[in-house]
Amino acid sequence: MSKKLATIVLGTSLAFSTILPTSTSFALTPSEKLMENMQLEQKLLEKDKQVPNFLSGKLSKNKVKTEKEVKAFLKANKELFKIDSTKELQLLDKQTDELGMTHYTFAQVVKNVPIEGAVFSVHTNKNNEVITTAGQLYPEASAKLKDTKPSITEQKAIDLSWSLINLSEEETNIHNDSVKDLSPKAHTATEHNQVKKDLVVYEKDGEFTLAYKVQLQFIEPYGANWQIFVNAKDGSIVDSYNAVNDAATTGSGYGVKGDRKTLNTYSSGGTYYLYDVTKPMNGVIETFSAQNRSTYPGSRSVDSNNAWTSSTQGADVDAHYYAGQVYDYYKNTHNRNSFDNNGATIRSTVHYGSNYNNAFWNGSQMVYGDGDGSVFAPLSGALDIVAHELTHAVTERSAGLEYRNQSGALNESFSDVFGYFLDPQDYLMGEDVYTPTKSGDALRSLSNPSQFGQPEHMNQYVNTTSDNGGVHTNSGIPNKAAYYTISSIGKAQAEKIYYRALTVYLTPTSNFSYARAALLQSTADLYGSGSSAYNGVKSAWDKVGVY
Repeated sequence: MSKKLATIVLGTSLAFSTILPTSTSFALTPSEKLMENMQLEQKLLEKDKQVPNFLSGKLSKNKVKTEKEVKAFLKANKELFKIDSTKELQLLDKQTDELGMTHYTFAQVVKNVPIEGAVFSVHTNKNNEVITTAGQLYPEASAKLKDTKPSITEQKAIDLSWSLINLSEEETNIHNDSVKDLSPKAHTATEHNQVKKDLVVYEKDGEFTLAYKVQLQFIEPYGANWQIFVNAKDGSIVDSYNAVNDAATTGSGYGVKGDRKTLNTYSSGGTYYLYDVTKPMNGVIETFSAQNRSTYPGSRSVDSNNAWTSSTQGADVDAHYYAGQVYDYYKNTHNRNSFDNNGATIRSTVHYGSNYNNAFWNGSQMVYGDGDGSVFAPLSGALDIVAHELTHAVTERSAGLEYRNQSGALNESFSDVFGYFLDPQDYLMGEDVYTPTKSGDALRSLSNPSQFGQPEHMNQYVNTTSDNGGVHTNSGIPNKAAYYTISSIGKAQAEKIYYRALTVYLTPTSNFSYARAALLQSTADLYGSGSSAYNGVKSAWDKVGVY
């Protein structure tokens, strides 16, 4: 054990979201007590290798200012971090934030091929001392996987992926050349990659496989964001799941509920378009209509006099207006420029399908159904639903939370929580459009998850194989923790803490225990570990049984 480490807090979690107490600190001396604690840490890791580490405290003695010095720190403490060579770590990003903290994000690789989900971060304070390390590492990967040369082509992997889901590229109508740039402003509106492929190392049940990660994103004949892992040696399917972020929910003009809204539109050739070029972004905010068909992205939403008063335009008005509100919130509150933080175009399609009771982010854009009038009104008519779905896009480009099991439930929960932050009139989700003839009904509740059939404590956790491991069910537990947090410390502090955790500390395989640790670390960064905010966050997660 290196003496360069000073004090640490161990936050490695077991199954059922049990972690070593984050209030426990260990003086880093070669004492038997410390070694016993470190051996306990190793046993916990061996018990559940899918659970990420989270170490917090004063971790370095020397100043750490460069990638080289970060790797030297990791190498000096390789017994702790369980990585034989820092050559396995490739720097993805280095950012210094407004607090003066610097964040180094690495991908673990095997012979330059990244391990899926193996994102590891090192965080230094303004004095260039390492205070946090977080993420998933696989120390045995290089030894178990020697050969990283594929035997099948990328195209073969793509063909096998289409075969797996019994569709063809043509059947999904993923190519549409009707999208054109209306303004002289340069932007990325026409960029729309919906077949993506990457060579990765995929870990499953302790085994490591060289695989192509094929992503198939489409909205016809159903909303999908398939994540398919094809064995790059023999073409077998290693794993697959549909990660579409499904809410299971739902100028000037009038919205779905008849309220009048001011719209940023665009005029061209005597026609007005729902096309907003006023934001400080590289792209635009644009809205399309599928005209109750399954076309993609559909036709641009247009009007002859910029009034947008027709009852059929309400969904268009709301989708466009609320997309602008979500953009403004992230820009003004968190200084984030669009969902990718690089000013990407925000595109919405409304009037999708016939009586379609859903809305989703498919990995590329927003899609809203009109509902059947009984279960749902047009789903773009709820600000919290629009915020929920676009937060999925933020999550995809930041934490990258895998859309299954606990990480998927966190993905859903963070979208619900930011839905509240944008629409804080109540703790209900989707109440503006869900069962429009029934007052007070909603999809979910942050304050009372059990009201809508969700667990709100770990002793009620639902183990299931449906819904990608119950992502829309078990999200009730972190939702209730968020409610306790907001009630204790207020919205203004809570939204800063949640955004920092999502964009700085959470990683693809984060579970509930990791989320607790990430939120506490974010609170310590912003307000101090002895603050009332820190105690409020800690108490909130204690109350839902995530220790």
